[in-house]
Amino acid sequence: MKSWLMHHLYVMQYTVRRLRTSPLSSLLNILVIGVALSLPTGGYILLQNLQGVADKLVGAPQISVFLNMNSSQDEISRFTKQLEQHADISRVEFVSREQALQQLQQTTGLADVTGGLAQNPLPHAFIIYPKGNDIAVLESLRDELKAWPKFEHVQLDSAWVRKLEALLKFGRLAVLILAILLSFALVAITFNTIRLQILTRREEIEVSKLIGASNSFIRRPFLYFGLVQGLLGGTTAWLIITISLSLLNINLSDLVQLYASNFSLQHLSFGDSATLLVFSAYLGWLGAFLSVSQHLWQIEGA
Repeated sequence: MKSWLMHHLYVMQYTVRRLRTSPLSSLLNILVIGVALSLPTGGYILLQNLQGVADKLVGAPQISVFLNMNSSQDEISRFTKQLEQHADISRVEFVSREQALQQLQQTTGLADVTGGLAQNPLPHAFIIYPKGNDIAVLESLRDELKAWPKFEHVQLDSAWVRKLEALLKFGRLAVLILAILLSFALVAITFNTIRLQILTRREEIEVSKLIGASNSFIRRPFLYFGLVQGLLGGTTAWLIITISLSLLNINLSDLVQLYASNFSLQHLSFGDSATLLVFSAYLGWLGAFLSVSQHLWQIEGA
């Protein structure tokens, strides 16, 4: 066990030395990986911020429920209690006929017209605030409320929700496609980098195979190199995104002050940062593994 750990430590030290022996090419590869990873990751974090801005600007979705004109006070109290206990409802606001008529007079300026009416034509209503913004849940809740007795009309203004969801869905798909394409490119970069290293050490690898070295023993230094290079590329991407968001927030502060807002772009969370680093390291490892495996297969088949 001790010799195994010592060998891994030696391979890690050897990897660091190889990075130092060709600092310019190593730096360029790391920068390419960092810039490539920062593009889809930056798109992801911008979509996350867009979601938060849209929620603030548009506000929470509402479902308006208009009761039958002959609904009694006992029925209204029972409906209020049932709605407040519903699992998908966050808050319920009751608007009486009198309140509705008063609001209509204040907002439309039709006080003279409504004052001449023989009776109040407006029904009692509930303003319902659901817990989430998921369009499927909202429409399901609306359809459920339509089946309740005394609920004359149930209205859900879901147009903005559909537009927002469609926009964010398109953005997520675009970021996903970009991430997949760039991931293949990064694997190819590591593949070629390791390929050049293997070509310079081909005779050494062949001799190692002849004296009984296992494939895992031969792969190990190249895998470490790919993993470390990918990890450094992910760290570079994290720094690019962090610095970019900080610069954008500095310039954004002047803009949001004009609108009396305190909005700022949110940085990558700890979980997102860890995912970025792990994914970048895995891409580097994968490119190295494919490259070494191909050359070992060629050597063994020769």
